[in-house]
Amino acid sequence: MKKFILATFALVALSTGSYAQKFCFVDSKYILENIPEYKAAQDQLDQVSVEWQKEIEEKFSAIDRMYKDYQKEEILLTEEMKKKRQDEIIAKEKEAKELQKKRFGFEGDLFKKRQELVKPIQDKVFNACKEIAIESSYAFILDKSSDLIMLYASEKFDKSDDVLKKLGYKPGVK
Repeated sequence: MKKFILATFALVALSTGSYAQKFCFVDSKYILENIPEYKAAQDQLDQVSVEWQKEIEEKFSAIDRMYKDYQKEEILLTEEMKKKRQDEIIAKEKEAKELQKKRFGFEGDLFKKRQELVKPIQDKVFNACKEIAIESSYAFILDKSSDLIMLYASEKFDKSDDVLKKLGYKPGVK
């Protein structure tokens, strides 16, 4: 939403005769890919995600075994025993789905872990962009790697390497 408002504001400013406004763009994806801490954070998130996914798959496998065992023994069980076993299976399935939602759902553990690991890096990038904007008197800094569509962007206005330098990192290869 912020990007939409920024883009709208930029278009309005440019179309109303404010041609003296300076602007540039950055490629936040490129910047983040060239920050070792970001790569380490992504690796850590991937590792945690794989562990949690394995935990959930084990729970669903156990539920599947419970169900197959129930099917094998169903003919020998009384109605009361059938109901009890069905309730156990349903409870385990509900528990597994709740764990899945807790780990991977909206604002779940993975989201929180991502915020913990990645947000400080993104904040540093934002602050470096802000400093460059102030130092160079840019009215706008657009992000070409986001949903904002640019039909043309002259490379002379790309300040992604300046952001990396401001953060103390060596620019990579585009």
